[in-house]
Amino acid sequence: MTETCQQAETFLTEILVGMGFNLHVSSEWTDEGCVMNLSGDDVPLVLSENGEMLDAFEVLLFQAFGREFERNHRFICDADGFRQSRKAELQAMARFAAQNVRKNGRPFTFGVLNSTERRVIHLTLQAEEDLLTESVGVGRDRRLQVRLK
Repeated sequence: MTETCQQAETFLTEILVGMGFNLHVSSEWTDEGCVMNLSGDDVPLVLSENGEMLDAFEVLLFQAFGREFERNHRFICDADGFRQSRKAELQAMARFAAQNVRKNGRPFTFGVLNSTERRVIHLTLQAEEDLLTESVGVGRDRRLQVRLK
């Protein structure tokens, strides 16, 4: 897997250079998959619009190299700790939703989240025996719902 991760790092570096970005890419293999850390003067550009460019790089890398990974591994593109901060924020949101559902007995539906963000919430609440998380809707209208079992 580290060989695929290294190939993906080279691929992403070539794309960034071709686009004229002043960014350096370093990769590491973790239990989640291949993490690409971006650093350099153009980090604010890739973090704009809530990191949508990071999401786009992940999709591109998955399309090019994803067949090499097991289902539980993925590409994660990060810059300046953005993904870790967002993950902590999503975990706090998941705990808030769980509290809200338990208190009111009504389902809690999150706003628009991408698949990676929905996954974080699913994983955060998976050990809660009294709660169920479920993605509802299709395409851009897909939402994550937390409810009592």
